[in-house]
Amino acid sequence: MELHDHAHPRALLFGGSGQIGAALLARLLAAGWRVDALSRTEQTAGEGVRWLRGGFDAMPGLEARYDVVLGCGPLDRFARWFEDARVDTPRLVAFGSTSLAVKQGSADAGERELAARLAVAEARLLATAARRGTAATLLRPTLVYGAGRDLTLSRIAALARRRGWFALPRGADGLRQPVHVDDLAATAMSAIAAGAASQGRSYDLPGGETLPYRDMVARVLVALQPPARLVELPAPVFAGLAAAARAAGLLQGFGAAAQLRLRQDLVFDARPAMDDLGHAPRPFRPDAAMFDPR
Repeated sequence: MELHDHAHPRALLFGGSGQIGAALLARLLAAGWRVDALSRTEQTAGEGVRWLRGGFDAMPGLEARYDVVLGCGPLDRFARWFEDARVDTPRLVAFGSTSLAVKQGSADAGERELAARLAVAEARLLATAARRGTAATLLRPTLVYGAGRDLTLSRIAALARRRGWFALPRGADGLRQPVHVDDLAATAMSAIAAGAASQGRSYDLPGGETLPYRDMVARVLVALQPPARLVELPAPVFAGLAAAARAAGLLQGFGAAAQLRLRQDLVFDARPAMDDLGHAPRPFRPDAAMFDPR
């Protein structure tokens, strides 16, 4: 399973303009890789990266062989593409999500369907890779932050900046493990190098600290400039406020199933990824810049 060009190995990167993909692209280029990166929108050219305009619905021309193929976009679409792809590669690393476990028993049908899609995608990708002789590793992050583009903490920060406060229901003490996007990129680079040692495996990638949801949000609010205030409301009052905000288009998420999870511990074991991939996530010490889109 040798790389065909040790001086300048070549990677094919899906989702290179997304938050995880952008962090991984920077590390690949710094390590001397040549990268073909796909994006549905126009991107600025740079040394070492060739941006290919397109996506799963309109695939541009690709090389016949890459030293690694990396999936940082929707896992289900990536798995379907790889089944029929005419691209040879000895190595594949793809990001899924711990939502596979978190949402499989959700009261929300849409969330259960997402968990099912992720499970099918993982099984399909690993089976295809095994059939083709590709060493595949799947990575499942927890709650991602750090690039200002996540759908949870950065949205909370944006709302708090506008209002000077953010509300949560009382008892939002379920444990969380937020993980910085650059720590995910670092672990993905290690997974590329791990090769057969992590072949056919999926790894949970939690952050370096486990803390209650309300404390996680409180740290975000304190980090803002100026800091914002955390307001804790009775659960029925919060539910009504959240419903009104969603109806006005001011808030996505925080439906009944999401509110229930605020009291649930969502904790994953980092040890396998630490042992096999050197996963070394930082503790949760946010600053305001981590929630500014870039």
